[in-house]
Amino acid sequence: MEEKFYVTEEGLNDLKKELDTLIHVTREEVIEELKAARALGDLSENADYDAARDHQAKVESRIKELEHQIKNAEIISDKRRTNYVRIGSTVLIKELDTGMEVEYKIVGSVEADPLNGLLSNVTPLAEAIMDRRVNDVCQVSVDQPYDVKILKIS
Repeated sequence: MEEKFYVTEEGLNDLKKELDTLIHVTREEVIEELKAARALGDLSENADYDAARDHQAKVESRIKELEHQIKNAEIISDKRRTNYVRIGSTVLIKELDTGMEVEYKIVGSVEADPLNGLLSNVTPLAEAIMDRRVNDVCQVSVDQPYDVKILKIS
């Protein structure tokens, strides 16, 4: 069974835009890099050619990865809002040791960006609060476990 990639509609559109750019812009740039490097002569000792081939391999790998993710994407519906934490929920939590409050939107790993408030559903914190309610205290299972309290779910 294929792995599902949970994404928002906006996240899926971003993946499609990135794929389109890689296929129609970046690939062409790499071809030009390869042509320019070949023109420099002996390919066996040509660092520019090696760098261009490496760039090409990375671009092709990312294209395959994006195609796979898009093919197996499952849209996170904002309509699934409940009183429980789910993928797609925005959650305000309080770390009980420090008193620090942080708000995260629970997203799939493809869109995760914790510094910008997008927390992957497979992180220990997200797994600890998943399917929990407001005022629940949850222990986050990491090397040094800590407790968080769910203050708000939207």
